[in-house]
Amino acid sequence: MTVLERLRNSVVVPVVVLDRVEDAIPTANAMAAGGVDTMEITFRTACAPEAIRAVADNCPHVLVGAGTIINVEQAKLAVQMGAKFIVSPGYSEEVVRWCVENNIPVAPGCVTPTEIMAALSHGLTMVKFFPANVYGGLNAMKNLAAPFVGLKFLPTGGVNTANIKEYWDAPFIHAVGGSWVCPKAEIAAGNFEKITQLCIEARAAVLG
Repeated sequence: MTVLERLRNSVVVPVVVLDRVEDAIPTANAMAAGGVDTMEITFRTACAPEAIRAVADNCPHVLVGAGTIINVEQAKLAVQMGAKFIVSPGYSEEVVRWCVENNIPVAPGCVTPTEIMAALSHGLTMVKFFPANVYGGLNAMKNLAAPFVGLKFLPTGGVNTANIKEYWDAPFIHAVGGSWVCPKAEIAAGNFEKITQLCIEARAAVLG
């Protein structure tokens, strides 16, 4: 199964912010127990590279990627640590080019036709749409998808269990991203059973 297929099957691609490396493995296992076997560990914190390595080395059942990647140096480090995909908040020509050249799936943030055309020029078929609730949500993606046949979006921002079904049912959505299934406060408190439950609820809202 390809990385993109794994992301689709997961339904939710959790955006995971970790302050401690030791929380990485239990968080990954908690989400997997809830049926979500992918995770995007963001480079917003200093421990992100080591957290990615911890999951990559100890949780073979979980597909781990790196998020909030804003330059090539971060992308290289993330992949070195075991990240299997890269997600960026915006479009970086350098990051996309490096990922494509090294066969690393990448989802750059694209919210304009120009950014989408740049992504398509590298053969990408999926882009991140962030923040979705600020840039027009489903209506915006529907209109952007019209001229770009076959393009799929990974929306993040404003998606939650209450509206995930509406997003999922749209033919131009590949999967949805978000941190609501793995709240930073619950991770810090070690409340991993809550994270499992949130993942179960999110998938149930889509799949029944």
